[in-house]
Amino acid sequence: MGLFKSFVSQTRKPEGFLGKMMLSGMNSGHAMLADWGFSLLPKITPSKALDLGCGGGRNAGELLIKYPDIYVTAVDYSDLSVAKAREYNRDMIVSGRCTVQQGDVSDLHLPEENYDLATAFETIYFWPGLEKCFRQVAKVVKPGGYFLICNESDGRDATGLKFEKIIDGMKCHTAEEIESALKNAGFSKVKSVHHKSKPWITVIARK
Repeated sequence: MGLFKSFVSQTRKPEGFLGKMMLSGMNSGHAMLADWGFSLLPKITPSKALDLGCGGGRNAGELLIKYPDIYVTAVDYSDLSVAKAREYNRDMIVSGRCTVQQGDVSDLHLPEENYDLATAFETIYFWPGLEKCFRQVAKVVKPGGYFLICNESDGRDATGLKFEKIIDGMKCHTAEEIESALKNAGFSKVKSVHHKSKPWITVIARK
């Protein structure tokens, strides 16, 4: 259990050799979930997007593909994740369409009301207080902008609750808990979608 716990705990903040192993599988392992979440976005043409808890950088890359004219800022508080995401999106960074930086979602130092779209894939489990962090997101999203949250756990599934007990600081939230925190944080329109056959949830909020 010791090594297993050490490995799965890398989902929170990848570090060292185990963190590199985790990141190497994160982009492909979460791809189906992320693509399902992306498919639920309304038809929008954002010019600036923010990917929070960007991990290995795959989803920031997908935003760049989905919206050819977009500029994407990817943020993670793990140095290792930032390095991996920069490597993954190297060409887009060089072409001036993407930046990857270290940051803390509970204290975002980003321009206010600057982003048309913010995304968070498989990351809010580890955010230190949903409402507090969601207020930070609301601060940097433009009025009328969207915030997409996509989780593999709906807060009630056995697998998610099992990992919640193993990984320090992890909390699997229900769609209802997420919706309530978003509304309290300043998002006016909130919608959640549950996957037909999996415990996946996507929550989309509009400021």
